[in-house]
Amino acid sequence: MLAAEKVVATTPYLHEMDPATGFVPADIDRKKGLELNAGYMAAKPFPHICIDGFLPPEVLQRCLDEFPSNLRSEANTFDRDQERYKSQFNPDEMNPWLRTLFYSFNSRPFIQVLQNITGIKGLIPDPYFLGAGFHEIQTGGHLGVHADFNHHKPMNLERRINVLIYLNKDWKLEYGGSLELWNDGMSSCAHKLAPEFNRCVIFNTTSESWHGNPEPVNHPQGLSRRSIALYYYTSTWSAAKRDHTTQFKVRPGTEDKTDWKVARSELIADLLPPRLYRAIKRSRGRQD
Repeated sequence: MLAAEKVVATTPYLHEMDPATGFVPADIDRKKGLELNAGYMAAKPFPHICIDGFLPPEVLQRCLDEFPSNLRSEANTFDRDQERYKSQFNPDEMNPWLRTLFYSFNSRPFIQVLQNITGIKGLIPDPYFLGAGFHEIQTGGHLGVHADFNHHKPMNLERRINVLIYLNKDWKLEYGGSLELWNDGMSSCAHKLAPEFNRCVIFNTTSESWHGNPEPVNHPQGLSRRSIALYYYTSTWSAAKRDHTTQFKVRPGTEDKTDWKVARSELIADLLPPRLYRAIKRSRGRQD
């Protein structure tokens, strides 16, 4: 297993963030992040970086202190072979301070740092926070290795990067829930990263950026695995590209289960004329 491209910040990397508000100042150094770009681009199996000590720790402590306890919608809970005991909290469900923090993640100063690190210009935040916000996985839960959905349909944008910030204090590899980055052929895991407090992992999202936390959460005190998930896009989507939902992969030599629901849907899409397929999807939507 290769060593992940990692930075350990002696002071919080984004120390400019105001702990009281979560705001990143407008006059932040516009070159911040450029020093990480070469390492990011060269990282395998796909461009990524791991930054330990990413934000002022007071910010993440407040995230823990004010972490939501209840979901407004059961649609944001997942309990199936590929996604077990997982919950997602959209920022709209949160209190005003947490909502303000997520709005800061969507701000120009924060995005400028991401653009410098990744080299991707014109990044666009998601005001809908589709699939983003707080994530929580309970004991025994996991998220299988997958490539993310690639098309933000409401805004017709192409998904480009993920930003994951972990909230778990004193977390060890043996507690499960580690982020795994797999190679393109799914023959081996290139990196395994424990979801440690204030660790940020940024990576390119493509149809081949296989990642997940497939090993079940097993904290000795029964603590859940918590994280912040942020996704960013560009206006590079075109009708020539084929959109897809989350694509799960089975790890070799494991008891992972194939996602037959998605597989059947994609087979039907391949076999039916596009107009007929869209009509069937609209009909199913009305029935649901």
